[in-house]
Amino acid sequence: MLIGALLTFTWLVLLVRYPTRAVPISLAALFALGLVALWVIWQDNREQRRLEQIEFRLELDGNCPGDRPLRAQLRNGSDAGLHDLRWQVGAYQPGDSINLADSRYDSPRYRAPHTLLPGSDWSECLPLPPLRPGYRAESLEFRAERLRGRFGE
Repeated sequence: MLIGALLTFTWLVLLVRYPTRAVPISLAALFALGLVALWVIWQDNREQRRLEQIEFRLELDGNCPGDRPLRAQLRNGSDAGLHDLRWQVGAYQPGDSINLADSRYDSPRYRAPHTLLPGSDWSECLPLPPLRPGYRAESLEFRAERLRGRFGE
């Protein structure tokens, strides 16, 4: 913080003492900073649009092993390969908006294990998240939340 204050103070002194040189340089730096900010926003929006094109379904499956009863089905509908995808699982009663999954430090970490090419599918049996006491998994709907992914060209 001290370094930032020192830089700001130095810039103000140079701006007052040498305005004919400091103003054009400051405007150029501000323009460059604006370009970088626009590029970051564009990249973030592009990643978000690609994440919205992913079809993700979670459901209890009797064919899955007992310790991993939750079937995850994923389809990459975007135009780029999906290299890394992480998410959290939310558990809800039908028609309700209260998450009944308990988020603890020992909760399972969910992620797709490999690169998923455009148009390809992935399916796997996953463990259930810990649920709040008094709720059974058979009576709940499961949703993938907080998707975070990395795409490659």
